[in-house]
Amino acid sequence: VGARLAKKRLQALRFDNETIDAVELLTMLHLRFHGYGEGEWTDSAVRRYVRDAGEFIAHLHVLTRADCTTRNKAKAARLSATYDSLEKRIEVLMEQEELSKIRPDLDGAQVMQLLNLKPSREVGEVMDFLMELRLEQGPMGEEAATKALLEWWASRKS
Repeated sequence: VGARLAKKRLQALRFDNETIDAVELLTMLHLRFHGYGEGEWTDSAVRRYVRDAGEFIAHLHVLTRADCTTRNKAKAARLSATYDSLEKRIEVLMEQEELSKIRPDLDGAQVMQLLNLKPSREVGEVMDFLMELRLEQGPMGEEAATKALLEWWASRKS
């Protein structure tokens, strides 16, 4: 709701589309942190958070911290510590996996060759599957990704 409202207001104020899209994305994502709880997110959830924020991850950190306001000092300290832990996890994962550059373990050309497909919407669906697999499993390598892809493809065609 907030993201849609922000988009409408910015359009009415005649902001450029790039700014509108950025503000809409940040507004939509900034509340996701509250689902982090006491650090219960899996690595794949943290990867998604970073991927979804994209180039705006630093802005998202600032906005999320600014939105975590309360007069209750204990709650404020807990929220700050929890966000510190999320930022630390992001930093560790980024070092391990270069999160900003995450790509599926196979590219579109390999997918088309493996599955005997032409450029189509199906290739996009396969690439979405491979990206989700990459986010869930972390780096798998070509061989493991190929095996998982072929199993998924066979189950889809059944």
